[in-house]
Amino acid sequence: MPDNRRSQTITQGIQRAPNRAMLRAVGFQDRDFQKPIVGIANGYSTITPCNVGLGDLTRRGELALREAGAMPQIFGTITISDGISMGTEGMKYSLVSREVIADSIETVANGQCMDGVLVIGGCDKNMPGGMMAIARMNIPAVYVYGGTIKPGHYHGKDLTIVSVFEAVGEYTAHRIDEQQLAGVEKHACPGAGSCGGMYTANTMSSAFEAMGMSLMYSSTMAAEDAEKTDSAAKSAEVLVNAIRKQILPRQIITRPSIENALSVVMAVGGSTNAVLHFLAIAHAAGVPLSIDDFEAIRARVPVLCDLKPSGRFVATELHQAGGIPQVMKMLLAHGLLHGDCLTVTGQTVTELLKDIPPEPAQNQEVIRPWSDPIYPQGHLAVLKGNLAPEGGVAKITGVKKAQITGPARVFDSEEACMEAILARRIQAGDVVVIRYEGPKGGPGMREMLSPTSALIGEGLGDSVGLITDGRFSGGTYGMVVGHVAPEAAVGGTIALVQEGDAITIDAERRLLQLNVPDQELARRRAAWQPPQPRYTMGVLAKYAKLVSSAAKGAVTD
Repeated sequence: MPDNRRSQTITQGIQRAPNRAMLRAVGFQDRDFQKPIVGIANGYSTITPCNVGLGDLTRRGELALREAGAMPQIFGTITISDGISMGTEGMKYSLVSREVIADSIETVANGQCMDGVLVIGGCDKNMPGGMMAIARMNIPAVYVYGGTIKPGHYHGKDLTIVSVFEAVGEYTAHRIDEQQLAGVEKHACPGAGSCGGMYTANTMSSAFEAMGMSLMYSSTMAAEDAEKTDSAAKSAEVLVNAIRKQILPRQIITRPSIENALSVVMAVGGSTNAVLHFLAIAHAAGVPLSIDDFEAIRARVPVLCDLKPSGRFVATELHQAGGIPQVMKMLLAHGLLHGDCLTVTGQTVTELLKDIPPEPAQNQEVIRPWSDPIYPQGHLAVLKGNLAPEGGVAKITGVKKAQITGPARVFDSEEACMEAILARRIQAGDVVVIRYEGPKGGPGMREMLSPTSALIGEGLGDSVGLITDGRFSGGTYGMVVGHVAPEAAVGGTIALVQEGDAITIDAERRLLQLNVPDQELARRRAAWQPPQPRYTMGVLAKYAKLVSSAAKGAVTD
């Protein structure tokens, strides 16, 4: 019998009779008080297609837990749809929701003294929020990803949600008409599941599989396929075994396993948000990790997968080509994965990958052979310079020009920038600056998918640079640098940029430089005044007071 926190306390004497009475009201029988009590942190909602299918996974997980000898207790967690809130004031709540999700899972699971937790999530912040809670609590846990959406189809092209954002720019530039824009909109999202490219949700699910906290192959399954509910049931069985054997998250979430996760992120061409989220997950697990560690991993890991947003394929096609296990085996075979890392199954990475070939199948094009990678080094680079002493994050692969120096076009909000783009006031060679959108300044560090997609839609994706103290969607690509730190709201150099200043973005040298003399910057800094907080009460005000630099994961504890 495991050392069950809840099941032991509720059977220790007459003083626990009220506890038992309450649990009897939700279905406990005498024999159930000896079983492990397992929470199901359920992110089901009809707010977003990412989460609309999670109710089915929860019900299947609940049944599997009962059959495995546990007592499941379901509780809800929140979600914000990044895709729906993108480009609005509501997007400020997206990163904040990561903290709310983590806090809510920790609060319920620890408040009810649960013996383990099955975390089921779909949309972007469900993923790191759930894993941060798992790392904090350190009780047996498995992460169940809700699954990816299948691609939409229109006029012979595969579509994702990013196709719609880019179509807006194409329409503005008169490259498509209103009927074509409506056609893309109506066909881009055909059903349940998270955004289909290697965007943030699929990036984080892939990383969790590589880290050993989710089951093999589970990260790239389609939300609407039967194997996804089967995987939820298997995850519940694995969790009960982990409870009995006391396999704990902090035995799994270690520096080597995080390196495994980040190596996979590089190999699949994952989202820039992985930098922010893994800094936060490592912090929750007590694992030393800095923003510079990402650059070290980037330098040694090639990009192996041809996936959207900059590539051709979506996550369901990666699944058919062998999924994350195939990518992991290739990395393991070439010394870029720690094979001795423990997984939630109780087996090591090497043991789980033993039957997978070291090279991908030849009858597919999604995963390249080791001898012919998409790029010889990873795509997520950390840029530094006087504009970002603590660092900024960029996707540096897939851009036609690795260096740009141009005049700054300065905007103090995403809305002001978007207005200028749609009015065709941004020209080739410009470097767009969007500031006061950082963790504190936004607050909430909005994603800039609307401006970047509009630029790409207008045909400026390779000729215009963009830097921001905000974030980017996993669907963003191009000569763009986010997470610029220190942010404008705390007096970072990005706050001192003036219209027309020359800015250099150099991907090869990993440089982000404001070409203004130090004396002039000192004069501007002396004259700079911090802006008044945009919110003085409520969750955004609390977040702005607590949140750390993006270079430290934008954590609040």
